[in-house]
Amino acid sequence: MSSRNQWSSKRDVNNLPCLQRLFLSYNNISNFESVCCLAESPSLSDIAFDGNPIAQESWYKHTVLQNMMQLRQLDMKRVTEEERRMASVVAKKEEERKRESHRQSLLKEKKRLTINNIARQWDLQQHQVTNIATKQDGKDPDSPSRDLCQMDGRAVSEFPEEVGSLDSVLTSTLPGLSVIDTHLVEVDGDTLSLYGSGALESLDRNWSIQTAGMVTTVFFAFIEFDEIVQVFHKLKMKFPNSLHLKFKETNLAMLQQFNALAQLRRVDQLTVDPQGNPVVGFTLWKYYVLFRLSHFSLQKINGTEVTQNDMIMAERLFGILAHVASSELPQYRMISILGDARKKQFRCLQETKGKKPGVVSEENNDSKRLIGENTNRAVLNYTTRDFYDEKLEETKKKKKFCKVYMEDLVKEATEISTKGMALQRLWPQLFIELVRDAVLETRSKNSYMKLCLQQIADQK
Repeated sequence: MSSRNQWSSKRDVNNLPCLQRLFLSYNNISNFESVCCLAESPSLSDIAFDGNPIAQESWYKHTVLQNMMQLRQLDMKRVTEEERRMASVVAKKEEERKRESHRQSLLKEKKRLTINNIARQWDLQQHQVTNIATKQDGKDPDSPSRDLCQMDGRAVSEFPEEVGSLDSVLTSTLPGLSVIDTHLVEVDGDTLSLYGSGALESLDRNWSIQTAGMVTTVFFAFIEFDEIVQVFHKLKMKFPNSLHLKFKETNLAMLQQFNALAQLRRVDQLTVDPQGNPVVGFTLWKYYVLFRLSHFSLQKINGTEVTQNDMIMAERLFGILAHVASSELPQYRMISILGDARKKQFRCLQETKGKKPGVVSEENNDSKRLIGENTNRAVLNYTTRDFYDEKLEETKKKKKFCKVYMEDLVKEATEISTKGMALQRLWPQLFIELVRDAVLETRSKNSYMKLCLQQIADQK
C-alpha cells in the first residue's frame, strides 16, 4: 500500500519477488515510464493507479494491460479477456501508427536531402556556366578562387557527410531508397512537383486518368526553362487540367521566354519565384505576361489578382510591339510561324486590305481587329537555345553545300570559258586549213570521186 504519498515513480521491483498486490492510488504518477519496471514482477496480480494523472489518459488501461499481462485486477476491477484482447489490438494499432510515422519521417528527410542534393548540383552547374561565360569574355576565372559551397550569395550545404549519415539508416529501414537521387517527382494533392531536369522524363509515364485529372498545379524547380519548353506539349496532353504553373530556379531571364507559355492549353495562375529567375527583377515583366498571354485571361500573377486596369496598361505598353513585329515580317514568314487556324485568320485579314471604308460592316471590322491582335501576338514566339543551335547547324550545312555547289559551277564555267577563248584564237587558222584541204581534195574531180568510192568500198 503506497496511496496518497505524491510518489511519481517506482523502481527496484526486483527487491520484492513476492509482491502480489500494489495500491498506488492518488499519487503523482503522470506517465507509464515511471512505473514500467512493475511489469517485470511475475507475481504481481493486483494493482491500482486510480487518482493519478495517468489514469485520466485515454491510453491508460490499454497500455497497462498490454505491458502487465499477469494482472488479474486493475483499479480494484477484474480484468476480462475482452479487455485484454482490446488492449492487444490497440497496442498493435499504436505500434503500426508509430512505424508509419517513423517511415513518413524518414521519407520526409529523404525528400529534404534529395532536394538539397539537386540544389547543390544546380548551383555547381550554374557556377560552371558562369566560368565558361567569363572565359569567353576574356576575363580571368581563376582570380580570386572561391569555395564552391558559396555561390551567387547563397550558402550550399556540404552534403556528403550529411547524406552518408542518414543513408545507412534509410537503406536499412526502407530498402530500395537512396538519397543520391538527382531528380525528384512528387504528387501531393493537386500539385505535381518536378525537381531537377531528370524529372521531366516522368511526363512520359502512363499516368492514371484519376491522378492526371487531379493535378491543377505544376511546380518546376532546378530545371532550365529551355528544357521545360520542350515538354510543354507533353504537359498539355498528360495533365489537361493544369491551370497554375510555378517556376523556381529555372533561369527565366528574358521576357521572350514567356512567349513559350502561349502553346499551353490554358493558364489561370502564374508564379515565378525571384530565386533563380532574374526576369522578376524587370519592372514591366508582369505587364508583358498579361499582354502576351491575354488569350488565357490570367487571374493571378505571383499571388496578386489581375485587374482590368492591369490589362489596359499591358496593352498600352506592348501593343505597338506586336504590331511592329508583325508588320516587319514578310507574309511567307508570317504564315510559316502561325498555326492552321491563325493562317486562315491572317489570309482573311490580307483579303480585307485595300477595301474601301464602309464596304465591311463595323461589326466585322471589330471582329477582324481582334483577330489581328491575336495574330500579332502569335508572331512573338520564343526559340530555345538548343533549337536555335540545331537550326544554326542546319543552316551551316546548307551554306556549306551551296558554297561547294557554286564553286563547282564556277569551276565548270571557267573551264568552258577557257576552252571557248582558246577556240576563238585557233579558229581562223583551223578554218584556213579546212578550206585549203577541201580545195586540194576537189581540184581533180575524177580523182576525188575515185577516192570516195574506194572509201565506201573499204567500209563494206
